Amino acid sequence: MTTPRNLGTVSLTTLLVSAHYGLGFILGTAEKSFTDGPIGSLYAVAVGVGMITLALVAQFYWTRIDPLWTLLGDRYGYPVKIGIGLMSWASFIGIEAVQIISAAAILEIVGFPTPLTMVSLAGVFCLFSLLPLERASGLFRGLLLFNILVLSSALWRLDQGEAYGRAVLDFWPTVSQGVSPEIAGVALSTVLLVLIDMKCQQFVVRSQSPPIAWWSCIFSGWIFIALAFLPTAIVSAAQQGQILPAEVTGKTAIPYILSWLGGGIQTPWGLLFVASLALPALGIGSNILRIQTKANLDIVNLNSTPGYRAGFAFLNATLALAIALRGGEIVGLIVSFYAAYLSAVWIPFAAYLFEQAQLFVFSVTSVQVSLLIGGLAALITLGMSLFQPEFIWFNSPELTILGVGIGLSSLALFTTQAGETLLLLLKRTQEDIEA
Repeated sequence: MTTPRNLGTVSLTTLLVSAHYGLGFILGTAEKSFTDGPIGSLYAVAVGVGMITLALVAQFYWTRIDPLWTLLGDRYGYPVKIGIGLMSWASFIGIEAVQIISAAAILEIVGFPTPLTMVSLAGVFCLFSLLPLERASGLFRGLLLFNILVLSSALWRLDQGEAYGRAVLDFWPTVSQGVSPEIAGVALSTVLLVLIDMKCQQFVVRSQSPPIAWWSCIFSGWIFIALAFLPTAIVSAAQQGQILPAEVTGKTAIPYILSWLGGGIQTPWGLLFVASLALPALGIGSNILRIQTKANLDIVNLNSTPGYRAGFAFLNATLALAIALRGGEIVGLIVSFYAAYLSAVWIPFAAYLFEQAQLFVFSVTSVQVSLLIGGLAALITLGMSLFQPEFIWFNSPELTILGVGIGLSSLALFTTQAGETLLLLLKRTQEDIEA
């Protein structure tokens, strides 16, 4: 099927921004800023830097069209395609959990108990994912745009936007004081993830030309960087104005501020402003489950019957709920699952790029073993970071996952390649002796 090349600069930029701007971006940044100050914008800024860096490979994606798992699967075999698909599916579990945590934090302001809310949200996401809601995607994106306007209004009402300037000016000196393992882990995982994020790739390949793809990546990156400081500034201004009660947490700061802006949760405007956050979560959460279910059906080669779709949707929602009930920081969860996906996929992708650049050709077996070892190492380390955090190195789950996963994946690639080369040399030597 021919891929339509019909996206102009404005359309593509809008789609690239919508791919990563959501509750994790807003509430995750606010949560980190609530406790860490200006450095809380790090994840959001890293998304912007990653999007700008994506411009370097935009023409590569535009030329080849196919998603990463198809490119590598066609070159290195069906096991690689399945492996990348499984790692992509696993990473979405964490992103789905973030949607449950974020939506529960919003509804906590209304007065709903968190555990029961999480269970209910998982069920609602599961139900919505089985319905044909594609036409509603424009509405959900519109609600997110409305939310940007609401957040901007909240910032203006708090201190006429002065906190935004302080957030921008204070961020860079804070980062430049010294790159800690935590900063390195979040920044590396996020930037590298954006480069191989198929949510962005599917839009880039539909641009009208490579220059349009290039400029759209640049524009969307700077839009993300501009938006990165908005939640931080709002939280900072609210703290300075002392409008946040003691019981408000980092996760609930933005929902509380929006209800305050509307005159309280008991008023129609207060409910509307809080709903501007909560309703898009239904679209994002159900869409993630829909993507996961499709990936499950493709991996096991099953027809998309209602029974299979319902079964996989329930399984995926249950796994995400289990992660969400455990709790944790929003950004920490997002980036940890990013790191696990990266650890498995980046080395096989690098091997593919080396071959395309005619620098070196790795064998099919070496790439398959690299993906297998990297994926297993990443998933095991991810599990330890979630349930046995005392084993984490440098106080950075992301850096630990990247170090173990990419390290073992690289070792597997080179040792398998060296072993195959040695066996080939021995075979040729034996043939020469016999001749």
